[in-house]
Amino acid sequence: MFTYRVDTHHHFLPPAYVEAVGDRPIARTLVSGRAPAWSPSHSIDAMDRNGIQTAVLSLSAPGFVCTDAAGTAKLCRVCNEYAARMTRDHRGRFGSFASLPLPDVDGSLREIAYCLDVLGAEGICLLSNYGGVYLGASQFAPVLEELDRRKALIYVHPTEGPCECVCGLPPASLEFPFDTTRTIASLMFSGSFAKYRNLRFIFSHAGGTIPFLAERLARLEARPEYREAVPDGVLQQLGKLYFDTALSANELALGALLRLTSVDHVLFGSDYPHAPEMTMSRSIRCLSELVPSPADLEKVERENALRLMPGLKARQVAERQVRV
Repeated sequence: MFTYRVDTHHHFLPPAYVEAVGDRPIARTLVSGRAPAWSPSHSIDAMDRNGIQTAVLSLSAPGFVCTDAAGTAKLCRVCNEYAARMTRDHRGRFGSFASLPLPDVDGSLREIAYCLDVLGAEGICLLSNYGGVYLGASQFAPVLEELDRRKALIYVHPTEGPCECVCGLPPASLEFPFDTTRTIASLMFSGSFAKYRNLRFIFSHAGGTIPFLAERLARLEARPEYREAVPDGVLQQLGKLYFDTALSANELALGALLRLTSVDHVLFGSDYPHAPEMTMSRSIRCLSELVPSPADLEKVERENALRLMPGLKARQVAERQVRV
């Protein structure tokens, strides 16, 4: 089958991760209420049926729930190496955003070096908060400084916030988009976006509620301390970020996002397998309707991702040459 798309929001569930974390913590975050059955072949089959050439793997919530730093670092390493093996074993089909054992800063610095220099990950996956501490907090500054030095690509996925979700709803329904919004605000008004200008951020699910709240946040520029943290202006800063379309390929969410930023900053994401294959298929169909320009649709579905991830592009080219 002809394959074309690059899926930048595609999860994996290594057996060691599922065993350590347990089905229940994974399941409770999802609308389905069930931990998805997954294997590399599940992903490849779904990708083939939906014209996806390459998926960039990442771990989702709840992340690493180990009780000690050593256990977290060990499990993190196992998961990152599992993703790297998938990339090697299925050439041209996978890339990866490596996870870090935060809030352990020293361990995270070691993992950054290993994953980017040895494993060849496309970038780093950060969760929206760690123990209720958001990404703009000063304790994470050494991690952002190192990633900025490397001009790294950072993919941010939401996780549960420090407060219980209203009415007991699954966190994916409300808390995930709200937590993405919180961490973007944290990075912006801590001055992190302005300070670490080499970083490129991709935020999940069309940025949560950011498109809706952008003008409201811009009102904070009237206060000098907030204006100082965002010298380029709130709306201009938000427009520089990248966003994926996972669970957001609909007129309301994508329409608002494309008023905030340009089509050059939007990337296709499926959220598979945490969202089922029918959601993947529906997202692809809806994107073709919502982005009618073939050139713009090609940017969203493929070209923007390959521009941000030159290593992924090089592997795709090499694999095509081998097949020829």
